[in-house]
Amino acid sequence: MPTRPLRIRLRPARVPPTRPRPARVLPCLLALAALTAALALTVTGGGTLGHRAPLYAWYAVDAALYALALLALRRVGGRQVVPLVLAGSVAVAAVGLLAPPRTSDDAYRYVWDGRVQAAGTSPYAHTPDDPALARLRTPDLWPVGGACDGWDERRTAAGDCTRINRPAVHTIYPPVAEAWFLALHPFGGGVRGMQAAGALLAVATTGALLVIGRGSWRAALWGWCPGVTVWSVNDAHVDTLGALLLVVGLGYAARRKTTWAGALLGAAVAVKLIPALALPGALARRRPRENALLLGASLGAFALAYLPYLAASGTGVLGYLPGYLKEEGYEQGHLDRFGLLALLLPDALLPWAAGAVLAAVALWVLRRGDPARPWDGALFVTGTALLLAAPAYPWYGLLVVALVGLTGRGEWLAVPAAGQYLYLTGGVEAQQAAYGAALACVAVGVLVRGRAAAVLSGAPAPAASPAGPGCAAPRGTSSRG
Repeated sequence: MPTRPLRIRLRPARVPPTRPRPARVLPCLLALAALTAALALTVTGGGTLGHRAPLYAWYAVDAALYALALLALRRVGGRQVVPLVLAGSVAVAAVGLLAPPRTSDDAYRYVWDGRVQAAGTSPYAHTPDDPALARLRTPDLWPVGGACDGWDERRTAAGDCTRINRPAVHTIYPPVAEAWFLALHPFGGGVRGMQAAGALLAVATTGALLVIGRGSWRAALWGWCPGVTVWSVNDAHVDTLGALLLVVGLGYAARRKTTWAGALLGAAVAVKLIPALALPGALARRRPRENALLLGASLGAFALAYLPYLAASGTGVLGYLPGYLKEEGYEQGHLDRFGLLALLLPDALLPWAAGAVLAAVALWVLRRGDPARPWDGALFVTGTALLLAAPAYPWYGLLVVALVGLTGRGEWLAVPAAGQYLYLTGGVEAQQAAYGAALACVAVGVLVRGRAAAVLSGAPAPAASPAGPGCAAPRGTSSRG
């Protein structure tokens, strides 16, 4: 009697849906709550620019809790990451609203520029202390009858007291920043409005990082960063707008939406010129036609933003930028600029050496960058530029923080941290020590990532590239990191 073959049907095992893991979520929530509480105390009573001593301890506590919260987040998996990152971003941004600006007075200049434009005058046409604008003075920006001895107050040449920095010079901010100040003027026209706008921009940047990074925990590197509380929200620096435009622009570049990418990157440059450093990452290893479109859209958006102000003020749209560069010593290559290069070269060669190093890095990114990950090259060029220039303004590093939120290369956070330390202390020795330590952190991070990538791929450890394993690797090696 013939036997029938035995047929065995294998059914795939049912995978139970992912459920919240309280054992992992709860420690993350506790660490995030501790970070938020510490940031609230930092903002409300942790010192000011006029009384800096308490800030050292509070900033150290904030940084430690930030690292702890990120470590706890890494243990949380599945669908809980996105809501946790967003909730944390909202909390970290919100605490920056608890007090007026404590470590920078730039927001007062933003309010003034918006007010001047709302009155029908170009912000590039008059200095704040010009008597022609005396009708726009109010006690929030021009205190009356006080001693004028607060950390955010100074006297003009005419003896008036003001909270606006550099009242005797024209504004330095590019046109998209000026348009932003004007757009916010109807919503109260005060510093609190600037802070609220900074909080919205900070959370929107977190959302953009989550979308581009496909829900990755890396977005918390930006969203939970203490620098976002201080620089983006409490001090309300407009650099946050540039960071948001840069992140979205690079996201479009990764999807090869070159026209949109170029327009957004051009707008970011017209907020603050620093985002121009990200362009080599966006242009890396693309077809000539794509690069022509991206560059054309970027230059077009940049020029279009300047047209209304150029018509009103002519060459005055440059504002105080040339004077600022001279004041900061970058033109002459002073010893208190280009601090790391100053350890090796005479003063006269510093600007040329810095330019040569930056050009070499940009060329390397253009030839070796990964077009699917333009943020890797953007971080390499931007971070290198800040290491070379060694600025004393930590909010310049907000672009680095945002790019770290895409790449996950946390070692680069040492660069804005160096700027923060220098901002509080000042001096050539502090500059060289802070940025030297930042360079060491970046180098160690690159070496560790290079070895880890080699172990995972089973190949001998390659010579680590300065940008880390995210840039395109030679044929036959892995480019994943």
